[in-house]
Amino acid sequence: MKFICSQKVLASGIGTVQKAISSKSNLPILKGILLEAYNDKLKLVGTDLEIGIENYIEAEIIEEGSLVLSARILGDIVRKLPDDNIEIEVKDNNKTIIRCKNSEFTLLGQNPEDFPDLPEVEEDYEYTISQDLLKNMIRQTVFATAIDETRPILMGVLMKLEPETINMVALDGYRLALREASIKSDFEGKAVIPAKTLNEINRLLSEEEGQEVRIYITDKHILFNMNNTKVVSRLLEGEFINYKQIIPTDYKSRLNVNTKELLNSIERASLLAKEGKNNLVKFSVRDEELTITSNAEIGNVLESVNIDLEGNDLDIGFNSKYFIDALKIIDSEQIQLEFTTNVSPCIIKPTDNENYTYLILPVRIVE
Repeated sequence: MKFICSQKVLASGIGTVQKAISSKSNLPILKGILLEAYNDKLKLVGTDLEIGIENYIEAEIIEEGSLVLSARILGDIVRKLPDDNIEIEVKDNNKTIIRCKNSEFTLLGQNPEDFPDLPEVEEDYEYTISQDLLKNMIRQTVFATAIDETRPILMGVLMKLEPETINMVALDGYRLALREASIKSDFEGKAVIPAKTLNEINRLLSEEEGQEVRIYITDKHILFNMNNTKVVSRLLEGEFINYKQIIPTDYKSRLNVNTKELLNSIERASLLAKEGKNNLVKFSVRDEELTITSNAEIGNVLESVNIDLEGNDLDIGFNSKYFIDALKIIDSEQIQLEFTTNVSPCIIKPTDNENYTYLILPVRIVE
């Protein structure tokens, strides 16, 4: 194998596929990147057997072939080389020569036949969504996935696709995040995608308008195809919780409040709440004012925010972290908070659209 490629292009391609490579793997072959040079394209592949990333880059292919090189060493070398063309040549026994200007490295590669194939995902049913929209949907849900491995299904986000609509839902037993949007599709499907996969997808997606990503789902795997990159991931197995049953449909108290003002007040109150066991902040809801308090051994804090209240007064407590996580990813200037009782979930919604719903369970207050 022999090819010539731009240093910047190769460094970018390596950086992309490295996101799928785990340094903790016990299999040496999985710490490598598969390079395949065919038909004037260089394909780079990285995988940890849970997620796999393929990236295609432009290269001058002098001699076709394939090889596996250490992802860490190759990445470090290419990033340090000057901004010029890089020549990579593979000789007998996978001996690899890397040349760029006045630099020459010799590495010992691994047999590409030992590298695992990525799962085949049939591309029969295609869902198309803009990259900036999917990026936003991931950002507004993935933070609410569980990190406790006792319930693996909750360590992923449910993606539910229906004709013309897509829902993404995450919950961890204490909170729930739901994001809805419109897409181009006549098909139906659903998948529970590991949070790790979505975090990597999020880093690869573009924020530019007009860029699209194509999604394909099978029983066990999902494929994201964007630009010159493909990401294949296994899906989480099991039945996701019926989230619609969890979300209250009515309320006894509803208030409108400025998102930024509420976030700033809770963040300040949480400075003392962090000294306690459960980040507890207490809300006292009255006619035109929401009072936020937190007490700790070292002191206490009182914050007040102007509100418009419809319904009953209320005293209720929350883990401040859950409120802060939600408010940080809401783009709207104003939000609504809906309450039923002081032991029932609170619903948070933007006032200017119906596309986002966040639910948070209260903390029981000991009087």
